[in-house]
Amino acid sequence: MDRLRIGTLGAARITPAALIKPAKQHDEIEVVAVAARDRERAEKFARKHSIPTVHDSYDALLADPDVDAIYNPLPNGLHGRWTIAALEAGKHVLCEKPFTANADEAQQVADVAAQHPDLVVMEAFHYLYHPLVPRLLEIVATDLGEVSRIETRMCIPLPMRNDIRYQLDLAGGALMDTGCYAIHQLRTLAGAEPQVVSADAKTMREGVDRWAKAEMRFADGRTGSAECALWSSRLFSLGAEVTGARGTLSVFNMTGPQYFHRVTVKSRDPRPGKVFKRREKVSGNATYWYQLQAFLKAVGGDASTNLTPPPDSVANMKVVDAVYRAAGMEPRQPTG
Repeated sequence: MDRLRIGTLGAARITPAALIKPAKQHDEIEVVAVAARDRERAEKFARKHSIPTVHDSYDALLADPDVDAIYNPLPNGLHGRWTIAALEAGKHVLCEKPFTANADEAQQVADVAAQHPDLVVMEAFHYLYHPLVPRLLEIVATDLGEVSRIETRMCIPLPMRNDIRYQLDLAGGALMDTGCYAIHQLRTLAGAEPQVVSADAKTMREGVDRWAKAEMRFADGRTGSAECALWSSRLFSLGAEVTGARGTLSVFNMTGPQYFHRVTVKSRDPRPGKVFKRREKVSGNATYWYQLQAFLKAVGGDASTNLTPPPDSVANMKVVDAVYRAAGMEPRQPTG
């Protein structure tokens, strides 16, 4: 195709950064349609972002023959339902994280995706597409020696109690928002799937977590932890640490490195008490730009650019569910 024509479901706050702006930086991509439950809101969004077509419903957008792909930034509990609907309508899908409400629903989506091998389904873990990540993996592989522990965290302040991220019926909670990042980054840095050993959570209201932390272990003996929050004493903390026999890696803001990030490597010298420290930064464009470029290439036939396909999403949601259960809570459920 000459260009990839994308329609967006809803007018979510993330859409301008995750889709509209990077699409304008790619000549081969155009955002051509938007649908929202409130047509007035959709029309306002379309005018602001120069989107030519407004649909009255999500179904109408999926039926639009001039739309090749769908961006799905709907509330968590609706991700699975509308990703499946988009696939059955013959559309590629870029779905915001978390992929679905729980692992069972993620597997349902994965099964439908497998029935449509010509269609691309990508979960929007945008950080993974930035050049920072392969550099971190290179440091882990070459500079640290045998790794013993990996810790990740994503804690942000979200004091608005009525925000949809705190709504149980929309599959909200800290683990579903920032936690899915911390878990995915732990899995990425480990290159393996963790087993949840224990977990604790604090709630904003019954059934809705505002903070959680889980202890993990891997089959090869490594240990780890993932911490997340939407409201806690740790107001703002984004990062990861990897500890190895020959040194440690610390990274601040692995999630949005285009804004600011810092990589620190401490290498142990054989002489007692000697440590060498260096700092690095990895230049690059916005994470969302790389993600949309990868989506475009995957739609064009290069499956290797899709780093977050449905099987990876299923694996991530299995860990999210396991953390909920270990913390004495229930995994989220789809909306409706």
